[in-house]
Amino acid sequence: MSADLTKAMAPTLDPAYASLLSSGELARRVKQARERLKECDLCPRRCGADRLESAEGAACQTGELAIVASHGPHFGEEDPLRGYRGSGTIFFSWCNLRCVFCQNADISQLGCGRPVTPEELASMMLQLQEEGCHNINLVSPSHVVPQILTALLIAATAGLRLPLVYNTGGYDALETLALLDGVVDIYMPDMKYADAAVGRRLSGVSDYPLVNQQAVAEMHRQVGDLVMDEHGVAQRGLLVRHLVLPDGLAGTAAIVEFLAQQVSPDTYLNLMDQYRPCHNADKHPELTRRITAEEYQRAVGHAREAGLDRLDRRR
Repeated sequence: MSADLTKAMAPTLDPAYASLLSSGELARRVKQARERLKECDLCPRRCGADRLESAEGAACQTGELAIVASHGPHFGEEDPLRGYRGSGTIFFSWCNLRCVFCQNADISQLGCGRPVTPEELASMMLQLQEEGCHNINLVSPSHVVPQILTALLIAATAGLRLPLVYNTGGYDALETLALLDGVVDIYMPDMKYADAAVGRRLSGVSDYPLVNQQAVAEMHRQVGDLVMDEHGVAQRGLLVRHLVLPDGLAGTAAIVEFLAQQVSPDTYLNLMDQYRPCHNADKHPELTRRITAEEYQRAVGHAREAGLDRLDRRR
């Protein structure tokens, strides 16, 4: 690869973790995170399993090694992530949510994938950088933060310099997010529901809105509003996803009001219209159809009325 091309492919800003690597703080974070695996409380389920011994009893069904379903450049993400060279995605298997309509249930709930060592995970990160991706996009990372940090230390020492994207279902513990402060460049959480009863019925957790709102506020505190380079490629900040569900089940009006008033009116929001019945959605009558154009436009109207103007639009 030529020197000129390498310079052109370099990110505009140094990734957040670069300074933690040089100070030794990244290595300390790895140690702290791995300690949490002994009686696991990494996610809000706080199952208490000893994941260093086995996956037995773990809510995420994942032990000491992360399980990866696939990795590679992805061109289906939001424009600020995929840019013109793709987002370097690593799809982790299993999840701390049990969404009945999950479009990737074979990965998130059936565990399709293989265990990888920290060295293998680091190699994936470096490979994605070599392929020219704009970022390392960690998909469903909430239950494997120690494994990610361990691999990141190896990869960063070997020359990884891409921004990290934390692509999460939004059910994240504040204590775990504290481990990622100064590590993650771009947070991309879902905000799935505004009603706890809906979250319990559709994703299997009783406190989704409270946990989710606290997590999103903390993510914004760490990285601020989304910042892009001159090419429109994300460098740092918060990008929120919200999937509009039939009959207003997701509580879109309350979620956009929270973002505008409690996080930032400059929040970059992807209001997603691609809901379709998947997985076990057919067991829930309210989820057996796609949303209508009118329902989606109503959601956009709620966002505009709340004061959110940075709505994702695909080129």
